[in-house]
Amino acid sequence: MASSTDSSAAADEEVRQLYERYQAAETDEERHKIALEMGKLDGRRHADIYAALESE
Repeated sequence: MASSTDSSAAADEEVRQLYERYQAAETDEERHKIALEMGKLDGRRHADIYAALESE
């Protein structure tokens, strides 16, 4: 269970960093690239959740 919590904390930190980069971005192109990274991270998090549910 601790590894799940650890990976959640790491993902939360990654989200925070992406959000900070998004806020600091100076161009729409930069914001677009960061938004795509956010989407990929969100997809990985959902995949992890579904995998955990299937293994229960």
